[in-house]
Amino acid sequence: MRNTRVIVSRIGGPEVLQVVEDEAPEPGAGQVRVAVAAAGVSHADVTIREGMYPVPARPPFTIGYDCVGVVEKLGPGADGRWKVGDRVAAITVRGSYARYLVWPADDLTAVPEGLDDAEAVSLVLNYVTAYQMMHRVAKLRAGERALIHSAAGGVGSALVQLGKAAGLETFGTASTSKQELVREMGATPIDYTREEFGARVREMTGGEGVDAVFDAIGGDSFTRSFGALRRGGRFVGYGYTAKVGKGQWGRIDTFARLGWMMLQPGRTARFYGIMFAKAKHPEWFGADLGALFGMLASGAIRPIVAAVLPLTEAAEAHRMLERREVRGKIVLRPDVAVAGQG
Repeated sequence: MRNTRVIVSRIGGPEVLQVVEDEAPEPGAGQVRVAVAAAGVSHADVTIREGMYPVPARPPFTIGYDCVGVVEKLGPGADGRWKVGDRVAAITVRGSYARYLVWPADDLTAVPEGLDDAEAVSLVLNYVTAYQMMHRVAKLRAGERALIHSAAGGVGSALVQLGKAAGLETFGTASTSKQELVREMGATPIDYTREEFGARVREMTGGEGVDAVFDAIGGDSFTRSFGALRRGGRFVGYGYTAKVGKGQWGRIDTFARLGWMMLQPGRTARFYGIMFAKAKHPEWFGADLGALFGMLASGAIRPIVAAVLPLTEAAEAHRMLERREVRGKIVLRPDVAVAGQG
């Protein structure tokens, strides 16, 4: 059985992504082979490809942070929970841009029947990240206010939708062309290309500021976002997209600013990483993803799928992200037809 996968051949731009074919991996003890139905494309993938991820990998390696698929083959000892044909989701960090993926059976989450693959995979990284930052880190309550950067993007749109479901008042930064989408989702849009978001937030809140800010831009945006908080407010950083392509000094600058913010009295600042949260609180991930699948099934949330591309178009998907033309989530589909155990 042949496998198609996308590898990072060397650290660099989208051009370093290569499509290769080899034999499908065989599941070992306690593992299953998953036929990938949909793989998410995220800024985390870009960070990994650029060598900017906190735990770097040495090329060549298969890229891909998250996926939804179907159990296709069971390894020894993996038949206690799963059976061939079960729908599952995994957060892999690396490895999801593939037709077939081998993964530990106890690190998969069940995907309910009836959910669209592209919408379901949008929850695995983006919505879990948003849900945990909002409810487990910032611990926002109905009636509080939040500033959400990149509000039309994958995690940003998830934060806006979850904020609406939680009864928050939200403000979302986005470029001019994405203002209407942000408004339709339930947030007050702020055009960062035309106005200073901190001043605009203070104006709209009567000078008080917001209870929380969610920022994946990094650099100077961190500092300015911190200034938009009211006393007792919570800053949550979760990326540094503005620094991708600028080398390690860009990341160092971002975390230096975060360190300064953490020392300031009256407000709090934290950096969130989903894999660090998953390692510290392994019980959170399955519970939160399960809750989100329930919200999707009920219509309480509706992920925005920006584009569905063939797996072989991974490099173009990364270019789209870097051109900042994406609204929501890009999804790659190998379009595998599962015929039972291989």
